[in-house]
Amino acid sequence: MNRGAQAEELVAAYLQKNGYRIVVRNWHSRYGEIDVIAENGRYLVFAEVRCRALGSLAEPLETVTRAKQRKILQTAQCFLQGHREFDDLQPRFDVASVIAAGEKLSFADVNYIENAFGL
Repeated sequence: MNRGAQAEELVAAYLQKNGYRIVVRNWHSRYGEIDVIAENGRYLVFAEVRCRALGSLAEPLETVTRAKQRKILQTAQCFLQGHREFDDLQPRFDVASVIAAGEKLSFADVNYIENAFGL
């Protein structure tokens, strides 16, 4: 499993550990992909997972540009239009930054930011 897939697995486990149910992973629309979609009865979370090796020039959070945010928003809108069962939940856009210092990732490698887009 590559590092990006490991990071997504880790973030999904992190969310589950914190009371979320994973709805779907790697959901695609014509606009792009959302790494993890999860819910906890109050929020429907659209989580973007960014992973970089320790010492990389760019921090993972710096790679979520306005253009990337726009693609995530458009993709989330497509998801919501096709999944009316989540109408009662508040959408939230989170970003998980994972710094890979070794081959095996752990929860200590995750910096999880709720409402990262400030909407």
